[in-house]
Amino acid sequence: MRISASSGANLRLPERLLLIGLPLTIVLGFLLGAVVFPSLATLEIALLAAMLAPTDAALGKPVVTNPTVPPVMREALNLESGLNDGICVPIVVLLLGLAVGTQIEGGTIAHVARVVIEAIGLGAVIGLALTWVTTLMLRFAEKRGWISEHWVEIPIVALAAACFAAAQAAGGSGFIACFVGGLLLSGLRERHKEELLRGAEHMGEALALLTWVLFGGIVVARLIDRVTWPALLYAVLSLTVVRILPVFLCLMGTRTSTARTSSSSAGSARAG
Repeated sequence: MRISASSGANLRLPERLLLIGLPLTIVLGFLLGAVVFPSLATLEIALLAAMLAPTDAALGKPVVTNPTVPPVMREALNLESGLNDGICVPIVVLLLGLAVGTQIEGGTIAHVARVVIEAIGLGAVIGLALTWVTTLMLRFAEKRGWISEHWVEIPIVALAAACFAAAQAAGGSGFIACFVGGLLLSGLRERHKEELLRGAEHMGEALALLTWVLFGGIVVARLIDRVTWPALLYAVLSLTVVRILPVFLCLMGTRTSTARTSSSSAGSARAG
């Protein structure tokens, strides 16, 4: 794929993928879901589309780390796949709040407001507070030589677990807490960010693989008899059309070319 690194439009690829491509993915997933699953309620289809829109950075690592892929594209894919989960979680939380609120007579708006304050607001506050305190503690320990560079990765893994556990225990969203905390940590610890996140990245990949194996094994064993042709059709569409088409649309106007790139690589921006 030919990409001009000097192009201003190409340097904004992550913004295009997140602010244009991701919403288009949700919308297209909703429209196709309405066709494939006509019996589902509107909120149910919207939830399905929002849950399947974000990608996983670990699955796209072979592309992101492949030196034959242009650096601008690799960086765009890395940023997009890392941030789309945090963007989609509030959408899913709001849709769940609406779905539950519609079952409460006269309580839709009040329930959604409570969900936003508790799940999103509380999770964000806890993530910010714990990350700020952890950063101060790390700086304090480093100045006094109480922690070596070989152990500095451990507190970051512990911070992620603490953010998630504290937010969930308080009634907030653990995912929002971790996401917001990660954003703050990236800004506060810019100078040593690579060293801090190296251990967390390896631990996250190991836990992600373990989760997929365990969760996938349990789900497949229990739901294999409930798989239908419409579900298989939507799964195929979600992995192909729903992910690839929005990427091509959001990259219109840039100098991105499909030359010397296979179709699978072209769709990896959303299928990662």
